[in-house]
Amino acid sequence: MNTTVNLAGVTLKNPVMTASGTFGSGMEYGEMVDLNKLGAVVTKGVANVPWPGNPTPRIAEVYGGMLNAIGLQNPGIDVFLERDVPYLKQFDTKIIVNVCGKTTEDYIEVVERLADAPVDMLEMNISCPNVKEGGIAFGQDPKAVEAITKEVKKYAKQPVIMKLSPNVTDITVMAKAAEAGGADVISLINTLTGMKIDVNKRCFAIANKIGGMSGPAIKPIAVRMVYQAANAVKIPVIGMGGIMTAEDALEFILAGATAVSIGTANFHDPYTTEKVVKGIEEYMEKNGIDDIGQLIGAVR
Repeated sequence: MNTTVNLAGVTLKNPVMTASGTFGSGMEYGEMVDLNKLGAVVTKGVANVPWPGNPTPRIAEVYGGMLNAIGLQNPGIDVFLERDVPYLKQFDTKIIVNVCGKTTEDYIEVVERLADAPVDMLEMNISCPNVKEGGIAFGQDPKAVEAITKEVKKYAKQPVIMKLSPNVTDITVMAKAAEAGGADVISLINTLTGMKIDVNKRCFAIANKIGGMSGPAIKPIAVRMVYQAANAVKIPVIGMGGIMTAEDALEFILAGATAVSIGTANFHDPYTTEKVVKGIEEYMEKNGIDDIGQLIGAVR
């Protein structure tokens, strides 16, 4: 039974990976989860300098998921290269580094620093606010998506994944813009924007007022967008958004995703990624499928 998938020349032993921002760089989960069993570990966002993140409270539970406004707190590229990369290299799994920035130059600086690092792929978080353009996220303007993809590709030594925001009118326009800019892979969806108000305190539940909504409630939207994007571009798609079980993951794969990322479920059950890997294998065995490629985009 073959569970390997190919993302722009990088072979993953199975299609299951972690979603950025929900797994640290694996260290928080390494004592519980066997990282060797995962197709890839996607790191938390890494910036050119340390980011303090947003004021607290930063997380609120909501029906069917959670809101977060962490603000991409991270120790910066220097600490990441010194501490996190050596840790991840101990395991037989692919390393995908999520990159964040406030300007195109920020992204390029991180990409250049990672050029000679032993990491397999780079994922660009373009849901970051572009400070030079009045704070509108890079990922909400197709021209900006194409432009930043082109710039990053000039400096990247590893294949580039562009992580798309769902907070747009037409996801296919963004997918095509990333492809036109030279993206090797696209991943989606990032969080939807949401809000929660504490009626007893009469204040916002998180200090930032608005947060990113993730969890099972967003899955139908994510599956729809992955299906649309996969049918709009020729490059591979990584699907994510509310995956809690192997069945959820298989929905994304049948919709056209070559691989899947698991995020919020890790907080609920740290073993989710391993369980999904096992569940996909059991599904394939039960249904007489000898190659996972037979499932990718099987629903038209």
